[in-house]
Amino acid sequence: MNVAVLGVLALIVVFVAVTYNGLASLRLLADNAWADIDVQLKRRHDLIPSLVAAVKGHAGYERGTLEAVVEARNKAATASGPAAAAAAEGALAGNVRQIIALAEAYPDLKAATSFLALQKQLSEIEDQVQNARRYYNAVVRDLNTRMAQFPANLLAGPFGFKPREFFEIGDAGERAAPQIDLGKTP
Repeated sequence: MNVAVLGVLALIVVFVAVTYNGLASLRLLADNAWADIDVQLKRRHDLIPSLVAAVKGHAGYERGTLEAVVEARNKAATASGPAAAAAAEGALAGNVRQIIALAEAYPDLKAATSFLALQKQLSEIEDQVQNARRYYNAVVRDLNTRMAQFPANLLAGPFGFKPREFFEIGDAGERAAPQIDLGKTP
């Protein structure tokens, strides 16, 4: 009888250890994936002032658009957590798209080597942000799923595991094409 009780206790300990380690591994992967997103967002934030300066030299009277980009960049740089960062980054992306759309109205800007180089860098960063976001959301999905499933759900709460937020675009306005008013005068 003693051997049977010890065997059951050993199985329980193994179950708890395996479940905890699986949850801890997913939590660390989520932390790492968020750090990857953070690095790419910082790269984008660092590129914005150069992009604004390049546009300012060619499209000087589009001041409202440039100010909106700078304000959105500052909000995005100080956002914390996936949900707040996603909202701020969505607004920033919309404002950056407006700057890129300005190039269509200013042929000299569209042809400027510095603007083209910045536009290419921004496009590369956007691709990397998208890939990092996709990976992060997949890890968060796996973590949240594991925590919701039996029997791991019995251990997740007591061991301090909490569901994570996804990093996603929040509303349809952020997905919309930018609206540019070219009827302004200097």
